Amino acid sequence: MSKKTLSIRMSGLGGQGAVTAAHIIGSAAVIDGKNATVNPFFGAEKRLAPAESYVRISDEVIYDTGEILYPDIIMVFHPDVILSGKSYTMPFFAGLQQNGTIIVNSDFPFAFTEDEQAELDALNAKVYFLQATLLAREIGGTDLATNIAMIGALVGVTKVVSMDAVEEALKERFGGAAKFVASATTAVLDDAIKAKYAKAEKLIEANMKVLTAVSAQAESLVAA
Repeated sequence: MSKKTLSIRMSGLGGQGAVTAAHIIGSAAVIDGKNATVNPFFGAEKRLAPAESYVRISDEVIYDTGEILYPDIIMVFHPDVILSGKSYTMPFFAGLQQNGTIIVNSDFPFAFTEDEQAELDALNAKVYFLQATLLAREIGGTDLATNIAMIGALVGVTKVVSMDAVEEALKERFGGAAKFVASATTAVLDDAIKAKYAKAEKLIEANMKVLTAVSAQAESLVAA
């Protein structure tokens, strides 16, 4: 995209790791030599409650912070964000910029309402459905890797950050080089993910397998 700042809104449910995903993407952008800001929004901090995170990426200094009202990219971590209205932003695509991108984690593609589809068509929005949770389970061995799969989808669709930078960001997050904790819930989620693997290296290796596979699938959707 040609605009100076790329705005990403992530909508999911508590426990899916949208906040962690935002931090990893922001860190990867910085590793790539860009500027980035990350802002989580929890609301009721409990599992399966709506959760949003916001990432801004730019080659220039970023002055805006907080909620993103007009995203270029919307990442939907759970179909219930759309199908059951479990979202702080309604409709889920509110504010999407013209020619914007929507990435949806769902086991199967589904139709939007007639009104939603008409608005998305008017925006010339590109919508991509990927089985992020299914692939996280099959390749990474746990649903907890859903957020990593969604990062792979973002990289595959947009190339907003490099895969090398994401790998380095994962090492920072889970390898002990750095630690960012937005809340007690994200800390618990990190610990749960780490508990699945004997060593941090194995965790990072498994996450990279998920990232690579989902990124490749996303690239094929874009090329189709």
